[in-house]
This record gives sequence, C-alpha cells and structure tokens, in this order.
Amino acid sequence: MLNQEAWMEEIMGLDVLDTHTHLVGDRLAARDFWEIAHYFWLNREMQAGGYPANALELTEEDRIAAFLPAYRATRNTLMNGVFTHIFRNLYGITISDEQSIRDADAAVRASAMRPQWAQEVADKLNIRAFVTNIPEHAKFNGMRRDAIVIPRIDGRLFEWTRTVHEAESPVQALDAVKQTIRQLISEFKTQGYPGIMTTLPGYDAQANRDYSVTEGATRDQMMMVLLHVICETLEQHGMFLQLFLGVERSWCGEAVPANDPQRILKLSGLFEKYAIAFELVVASEINNLDVVQAAWNFPNVHVGGMWWFNFRASTYRDSMQYRLEAIPAIKSSLIVSDARCIEWSYGKIYLVKKLIGEFLYKQIEAGWLDEETALQTAKGWLYESAARRYGFNG
Repeated sequence: MLNQEAWMEEIMGLDVLDTHTHLVGDRLAARDFWEIAHYFWLNREMQAGGYPANALELTEEDRIAAFLPAYRATRNTLMNGVFTHIFRNLYGITISDEQSIRDADAAVRASAMRPQWAQEVADKLNIRAFVTNIPEHAKFNGMRRDAIVIPRIDGRLFEWTRTVHEAESPVQALDAVKQTIRQLISEFKTQGYPGIMTTLPGYDAQANRDYSVTEGATRDQMMMVLLHVICETLEQHGMFLQLFLGVERSWCGEAVPANDPQRILKLSGLFEKYAIAFELVVASEINNLDVVQAAWNFPNVHVGGMWWFNFRASTYRDSMQYRLEAIPAIKSSLIVSDARCIEWSYGKIYLVKKLIGEFLYKQIEAGWLDEETALQTAKGWLYESAARRYGFNG
C-alpha cells in the first residue's frame, strides 16, 4: 500500500475535466492581484470579515489596508484557504503584509503577459479540458485545446415560458415556441455541441403531470411543458441535458440556496420518459443525497459537481460517501470550479483533489476499497465520467 504522501501525489497527477467555468478565451488569466482577490465567493467571506463592499472604489493603498485585516479575520474559511494556496503554489508568495500584496500584484501582472501562462497553470494539475456555456468564449488563446461548449438556455427558457403564459392565444404561442426550441437544438447539434445546460428556479409543477395551456396553466406548469419539449428534442438529436438546481433569486435581491426536498422528485418523470443523459448539479446541501438516489434509480441520470453554496469541504465529504456507496464513478463528476480566471480553476481543483485523495485514502485504510478501486473511482470523479458524457477524447 502506498503511503499517504505517495497516494496524494498520485491523485494530484490525475487528469481533470472542469465541467463548469466562466472562463473567457481571450482573457483566461487574471490581469492583477485584485481579479483573484475579488472573486465572488472569497469576497463574500472577506466582507463578513470587515472588507468594504466598495473596495474597488478605494485607492490601492486604502484597499490594501482594508484587505489585510479582513484576510486575517477569515483565515479559517474555505475560500481564504484556496486563495492562500493559489498564491503560495503558483507564485511562491505568502500574503502577510502590504509588501506581499504588492509583490503578488506584480507577479500576477507579469504572468498575465505570458501567452503560455494559462496552459502552464492547467498542466500543474493535469486539467485537460474546460467547459464554457458561451460559444463566443470557447476559443482558448494560448492553450492546446479550445473549451467544450455546452450552451446555456435558461434565459431563453424563462422568456419562452413568459411568452406562452402571457399570450392571448397560448396554444398558438406554444406552437411557435416549440418550433423555436426544435430549431435551436438542431443548430446546436449541427455545431457539434454535446448537450445543453439550464438553471431552474423553484417550480410548483411536476414532470409526471399533463398540463394543458387552455385550462389556465400556471407559469411553473408551463415551464414543465416546455421542459418536455426540450427533452423530446434532445432525445431526437442524441444530446444530454445538464440541470443546475438549488439557487433561488426570488426571495430577495441576493441569490440564496433553497433546500427543496421535492426538487428532484418533481423532475423524475423526465428521467423516466426520455432516453437522454441528465446531469444534475445542485447548490443545496439537502439535495446531495437526492441526486444520488435519482442516479441510483435511473441509469440515464448522472451526478455533477458541487455548485455555489455546495462548494464546501464538509458537503464534498458527505457527497463523496453517498456516491461511493450507491453509483459507479463513471456516473459521477465532482468538478465545477465556476472560475472566472485560470488561477481560481487551479485553486478550487487543487482543493477538490486534496479532498478526494484524503477521503479515498481513509477508505483504503479502513479496508472498504483496495488501491486499484480507489484510483478507478478518483479517475471517474475527476475526468472519465464527464469525458464520456461529453464525448471528449482530446
């Protein structure tokens, strides 16, 4: 049996596919220290530690003065730890005082000028592919491969729903929207996209019901009707549907996690009816077990990475245990960096690899897994599951 240090090196060297990013192909690298320091999730923690919300409006001197005490106050938080690893591992810098921030800023500015920097960062963790949801962002300058495109349709879906729901003649409006959906997905297929992605808000409707637009269907019921049209069309083209669930924006001005115990149940009629792959990505802790149960019940359901409020070490550990016991690793992906620059993709994937390595090593020590099975599991979670689903063999 490998010792833990050798095992962790093995895990860190495995291939990775980052299944959800906001990377933009012509500006993959952060351009200065603040593009890394002001990443949304770190910034939330920093503000809880006293960092001002208007930090970008401050002079750099005042901003640094405000950053340091907030950084020290949040040293226990997860994103602070990831941020610390980014600068320690990529730049050899420990953030400790004003001069270290200025040194870090100079280092980031210098790396941003190097065309090969993004590829070098990806290679440190063997990140072989990235997903973008915006086709115009897919040309990854300076990298060996362009991004995999999984176009998102949530803006369109909400507009289609509103159009039909508010139409004077909803039957006629529905027919027009159906035609639009079929044409759009056909175009996506022609462009070689393997599937589509959408978020969904909370919905008071369920997929195993037949809703009629002529009988005063609610907006949520109308959305469910359109989801059936989307799934039917995807099935015709051999494409998959990636669903991002659990973030709500209707309760207040901020996005919040919503733990709905029936969220996945309401969709199960889709899983049962359509012979397409569904990839479920959730942001609410209570649904981590629900998506595993769905993948256990339905061979065409796959479990995706940890999104938004679910990106915590504690939820990763629980979710890995659920997945390990119930579903083959080839049906489970664990990487959703949500990164806006290559440095944060590196930082968050470094953390996930560390968590996977520690978790699986304990399984080996306890006798639940042998090394070969544990390694096979890690490969599925990090790369092979998503690569197979997306048809990626680059």
